[in-house]
Amino acid sequence: MSRKKKKVTAIFFLKQAIGCMTSISLLILLFGIVPSGCSSSGSDEFGISNNNGELVIGLTDAESNFVAYDVDVVSLTLTKQNGEVVNTLPVMTRVDFAQYVEMTEFLTAATIPAGRYIQATIEMDYTDASIQVQRPDGTAVQVDPDNIKDEFGSTITRLSTTVHLQGRNALTIAPGIPAHLTLDFDLSASNHVDLTDADSPVLSVKPTLMADVNAENPKIHRLRGPLKEINPADGTFSLIIRPFIHTISGGDERFGTLNVVTNASTFYDINGEMHQGDSGLAELELQQVLTAVIVIGDLNIVTRQFEASQVYAGSSVPGGTLDVITGNVIRRSGDLFTVRGATLIRASGSIVFKDEVDVQLDQLERDTTVSRQLSTDLFDSQDISVGQRVMVFGELNDNETRLNAAHVRMLLTTIKGNLKFTESGTVIVDLNAIDGRKIELFDFAGTGAISDANPADYEVDVAGLNTGELDAATPLKFRGFVAPFGHAADVGDFEARTLIDVSNTKGLMIATWNPASPDAIVNITESNFTLNLDGIGLFHHLNRAGVVADLTEMDDPPIIATQNDSSGVFQIVKGESRQVFFTFDGFVAELAQRLDAGAGVTSIISRGIFNDTIAIFSADLVIIALK
Repeated sequence: MSRKKKKVTAIFFLKQAIGCMTSISLLILLFGIVPSGCSSSGSDEFGISNNNGELVIGLTDAESNFVAYDVDVVSLTLTKQNGEVVNTLPVMTRVDFAQYVEMTEFLTAATIPAGRYIQATIEMDYTDASIQVQRPDGTAVQVDPDNIKDEFGSTITRLSTTVHLQGRNALTIAPGIPAHLTLDFDLSASNHVDLTDADSPVLSVKPTLMADVNAENPKIHRLRGPLKEINPADGTFSLIIRPFIHTISGGDERFGTLNVVTNASTFYDINGEMHQGDSGLAELELQQVLTAVIVIGDLNIVTRQFEASQVYAGSSVPGGTLDVITGNVIRRSGDLFTVRGATLIRASGSIVFKDEVDVQLDQLERDTTVSRQLSTDLFDSQDISVGQRVMVFGELNDNETRLNAAHVRMLLTTIKGNLKFTESGTVIVDLNAIDGRKIELFDFAGTGAISDANPADYEVDVAGLNTGELDAATPLKFRGFVAPFGHAADVGDFEARTLIDVSNTKGLMIATWNPASPDAIVNITESNFTLNLDGIGLFHHLNRAGVVADLTEMDDPPIIATQNDSSGVFQIVKGESRQVFFTFDGFVAELAQRLDAGAGVTSIISRGIFNDTIAIFSADLVIIALK
């Protein structure tokens, strides 16, 4: 299975554990999660623990310019108010955060003591990191581990990042009270790439971790692991969690288990056969225990259930009898196309990253079969066009440069661009990226029957989506499928399933000053202050759903303001001291006093909504570090 990127998401649920028997725990009622560890201390007459809760962790990330960001996650700890530290990760885990732009993957389920937790910390080891970034021309280049630095220029080996859980993000774990914590490791906000030497980039890392408690995560979730049990009567089944690159077979339950809820709309791809609803669940029931399964779905916070929209099992899961690559088609000629950014999983189980792999269709006197996410319809190889994200099953040649395809699964593809104009059921955008890859990489020759797709006037079919409030030049993000190769002129270039107005998306702003600047923040009032970008350091960016803006290139310096209700979490950090405010006016009053006393600003991290017209950033979180 391909290693996964990332924004880091953690989901915590409480559980009542029955000694080492977890079958009637609260977690099963909520999410059907059974942890591998358990404790019998503090149990009542039924053997139910009174002092433990259940923690379920998933990892995710925001879109970035990284092709691969492969590091070892050494530990993920929670710190209680009394200082007790709880490690929630059973073993060190290799994670490619760059693979987690559009989804969250479940990582582990663990039993933790009840109590109030005030911070979460992730420790990462960069010693053997495999990090690839895009050059200006879009090609990938490896970052030498010796060129991975902290913000002060020292080479990184291990690095920790912490998020404090206070105010609306307070996390209390208590028997019978479920909790949900989302941790977000933002690669764009946390990393600065110097490509002065395009063949030897220098990476500076200042890790930024965000948190939300009891807030729904809009991303889809992915669960992988061997099948444990199926209950067709209630439409559920359970998997043993096996995250990222851990071998998907075997019954090791150190990462816990998770219950999955299905319905009549759930799509199934089992051993290459498509099903939907009850017929798919019946086919899954025929599979052996510990069969490899991948589930994509939604975490329903209201019902406390993981609801499956797609289920893949058996030979339809990467890591079986065939080699598998995943990436985007960048060019096609006849029955040969090229996949860029290919994550390669060999039938032997090894995983590598290849910047380009050629795919040969319809070989060995047989037609390549083709399927599409969220569909049981039949497709053929002509449906695979430039830009489409694909997962290809087949046999690789010895030097891993060409794969003879047996089956191609077309995956949901993400495109970004600026709106030019709208017409009936269609929007025209100036396309600038496909699944995070620069548009200059894609050769659209042959994509149209009369005229090829033009990225400067890319036609997106938005039938059924609301486009009435969109203005020209609005940055937009779509998820859907590319039109068939050689498509007719009246078809359009892309079929959109979802549309996001990025300008209205909550963003993360980060700026640093080195040396510390006493003038970094000016014009302080009870409701806002202005950033002075003179002497700005390496970090000076705003990231909104993968669209990154350089603060130094804006017409006016950004103003950070309170939201309408003036509430949020506002922190002033100096050394080991951290002062927390829940109203903006008290925060800025203390800030002004400290700056007047001679303190200098080293960094500011803020989360909120940015108004491009008036350059005001309405924030619900501001963290200012002083020296």
